Amino acid sequence: MTTGLQVFLAVLGVAILSMPVYALTGARRKPDPLASDAHGTFVLGSFVRSWFYWAVDPIVRVSLAVGLGPTFFNLLGVAFGIGGGVAFATGNVTLGGWGVLLGGAADVLDGRVARALGVADRRGAFLDSTLDRFAEVGAFVGLAVLFRTSALSLVLVVTAMGGSLLVSYARARGESQGVVCNLGIMQRAERLLLVGFGGLLDPTVSSVWGAGDMGTLLVPVLGIMAVGTVGTAVFRTVWIARKLRSSN
Repeated sequence: MTTGLQVFLAVLGVAILSMPVYALTGARRKPDPLASDAHGTFVLGSFVRSWFYWAVDPIVRVSLAVGLGPTFFNLLGVAFGIGGGVAFATGNVTLGGWGVLLGGAADVLDGRVARALGVADRRGAFLDSTLDRFAEVGAFVGLAVLFRTSALSLVLVVTAMGGSLLVSYARARGESQGVVCNLGIMQRAERLLLVGFGGLLDPTVSSVWGAGDMGTLLVPVLGIMAVGTVGTAVFRTVWIARKLRSSN
């Protein structure tokens, strides 16, 4: 068992054990003053999302106490995303997976810190969304370098990256026309989890299946992302177009 997998299992164990504590303390039933209505549905359910917000609340409190603002976490998320891409490019897929997941955590923290400080505004939303794309592209470029010798894998990486950007672009353009669409199964949270866990677990899966090269898990994950992101982008495009037509 690799060290990366051991760390992952330890973190997962702590997370699972903390969920009953979260449920039994009644925290779930309390209104979350830092929740955002901008997020769509989460594939793992509202319980997991609200539990995660509860779990990172101590970090939010410490950040407020030491004066860390949302921009710090915006830039930290970009650094983790690009760092994860560098790790992927150099063949360290476990570290790449951690980079992507930690970048996602930083993305959550920047919004919660901004709302806690009362500074959530259009400028912050613009920076958050744009810097998220920098982080995402950084990770995908690393994956493209990792799988550069396989035409099929490279196509999946490029398609997944293009689909991811299109999902975000369709929403942004819709909102510019007064239509909010946060529907779809392959939003940023799902993409982060797929790439992050794919990177973490790929070496173990490759070893168990007796595959010599990396990608036994990551390549199928990228295939799912490619189909899911393009499908979500198409769905949002059609949905927004219909809303705009009915409003004329």
